[in-house]
Amino acid sequence: MARGARGGRPTGPRPRVQVAALIVAGVFLLIGILGYIPGITTDYGEIRFAGPHSDARLLGLFQISILHNAVHLLSGLVGLVLARSIAGARLFLAGGGAIYLALWLYGLAIEAINEDGGANILPVNGADNWLHLALGFGMLALGLLLSNQVGTGGRLDTPSDRP
Repeated sequence: MARGARGGRPTGPRPRVQVAALIVAGVFLLIGILGYIPGITTDYGEIRFAGPHSDARLLGLFQISILHNAVHLLSGLVGLVLARSIAGARLFLAGGGAIYLALWLYGLAIEAINEDGGANILPVNGADNWLHLALGFGMLALGLLLSNQVGTGGRLDTPSDRP
C-alpha cells in the first residue's frame, strides 16, 4: 500500500474491518447520546444512575440508566481509538462481540434469578438481552470474517505443503 507524501498513513481506502469498527463505534456513541435525550428516552424523569429501578427506556423499549448510557459512550470511544489500526479494529469487533455475548448471558441470569434484585446493576431487560445477543454475534462475525485477508499476507488456512 502506498504511503502519503510525508510517509505517514497509507493512502487509499481503509480495510473493511476498520470501516466496520468505525461504524459500530459511531452507533455506540449515537445510542449513548440518545439515551440522554428526553422524548427519545421515554420516562426520562425516572432515569437512575444504576440498578433495576431506572424506568427510563430508550425508544420506549430498552431499559437504560446513566451507567448504561455511559457504557455505550465508552464503548464508542474505545472503538474509535482502536479502529485506527487493523489489529485494533479486529480486537474491538471480536473482543467487543465476546463481551456483549457475556452481557447477554448476564441478562439471562438476571432474568432467571430476579430482575429487581441488586445484581441488575446496568439495568437490562428482555429487549436488551435480544439486542446484546445480536450485537455479540454481529460484532464477532465482523471482527473474524472481515479481517481474514487484511494484514496477513494471504489466506490464513493455506498449508505450506499445498501449491
